[in-house]
Amino acid sequence: MRLPKITSLYGRIFAIFWFTMLLVLLAVLSLPHLDPRKARNIPADHFERLNVLQQKIEKRFRGEKDLRKIIFSLEDQGRSPRDKAPRLFLTDLEGNILTTKRHHDFKIRALQNFITSIEQGEPKQKLYGRYMIAGPLPITLAEHNLLLYIGVKWDQTPPFLLRLFDKPFQLLFAVMVVSTPLLLWLAWALSQPARKLERAAKRVAGGEFVVDPELEKGTSEFRQAGASFNQMVEAVNHMISGQQRLLSDISHELRSPLTRLRMANALATRKQGDSPELERIDTEAQRLEQMIGELLELSRMQADSHLTRELQPISSLWEEILKDAQFEAEQMGKQLSYSAIPEGSISGNPKLLMSAVENIIRNAIHYGEDLIQVTLTKDDEQLSIVVEDNGQGVPDSELEDIFRPFYRVSTARDRNSGGAGLGLAITESAIRQHSGSIAASRSQLGGLMVLIKLPLSS
Repeated sequence: MRLPKITSLYGRIFAIFWFTMLLVLLAVLSLPHLDPRKARNIPADHFERLNVLQQKIEKRFRGEKDLRKIIFSLEDQGRSPRDKAPRLFLTDLEGNILTTKRHHDFKIRALQNFITSIEQGEPKQKLYGRYMIAGPLPITLAEHNLLLYIGVKWDQTPPFLLRLFDKPFQLLFAVMVVSTPLLLWLAWALSQPARKLERAAKRVAGGEFVVDPELEKGTSEFRQAGASFNQMVEAVNHMISGQQRLLSDISHELRSPLTRLRMANALATRKQGDSPELERIDTEAQRLEQMIGELLELSRMQADSHLTRELQPISSLWEEILKDAQFEAEQMGKQLSYSAIPEGSISGNPKLLMSAVENIIRNAIHYGEDLIQVTLTKDDEQLSIVVEDNGQGVPDSELEDIFRPFYRVSTARDRNSGGAGLGLAITESAIRQHSGSIAASRSQLGGLMVLIKLPLSS
């Protein structure tokens, strides 16, 4: 018969609790059968030896008529504390001890307790400290019907359970020894699904919205939590994908009326000739088309980017971008230098990561006067990318605002410089999707410094 598998967390806890209690109960129930301090039947082999001893005593004193002399002779056997011979006691049929001693020692008091604690009939034995008393055996001495009791020093080791119950600290230690493996197993059983859930939460925090079937295994409580977590991940996936597709659809639909607007403006220019108003309409239409193009690029990069994750080496992501940027800067009469690329890997969407860093570098080339520096360093499982230039920079009051969508700096990045103000917003969004951070500050070169931090994969 196969036992049912316990899948509930509380079921496992109760099972361990009741198992421990069962062990303690079995120990308590078995103690009376093992405790020699309880009156018990004399083992057969021991009982035979007592009968042989009883017969020897009767044979020894068969011709003796003086009972007092016999008692004195029997008591004289156990007077020496080093004598391991059994001590013999005689009582009448009513249980009165026959002794020649005036003062009752420990053995006499133990015998009195033994006589009153057992029922007359079948011989018993009982332990007092380290002294075992057995009896009674019927014996006839000096023509008197008497009862014989035998006391011996008990040299056997007390039973294990008896020692435990006599010493509470040993009992506590034994319970801990038995229960510790069970508790460790329980802790392991609890920690495994909890760690799976923790790792899944970290993946979601890192932008990996992937359903993990392993979360729906284990105890029923963790299975329910894992199923709810996977449902949440699926809901977030649908929500993000829906928003990104909506943005892409809107941007795509805006291109049709924009194209018709530019065609109408071109026809008006052909019929009426150039005018400042028509030139302004064409300029604004071009900027609107550029903005829509950037929105389409953003939507294409972000569409299902949370579902597409790859483990890429750092060099494969940005080495070619840095070389191309260095060549482009040289063509513009500027100098771009970059540090050695450290070893390591990043888990994420390669297109988003490459586009984010490339956008920062191209901005530095565009706004820097003649010097651009790119520094890549690795520290504590984190990659830092610093891009600096010696251009005009950004006012300190606007350093936090440049990553807002459609924001333009009032000095260098005005409308005459082009751009819709989405480049840095796209970069900031891509870095944030990979659990990274981006911040701008004033560079020691005089221009802008952008610091990007991204977590590396173990």
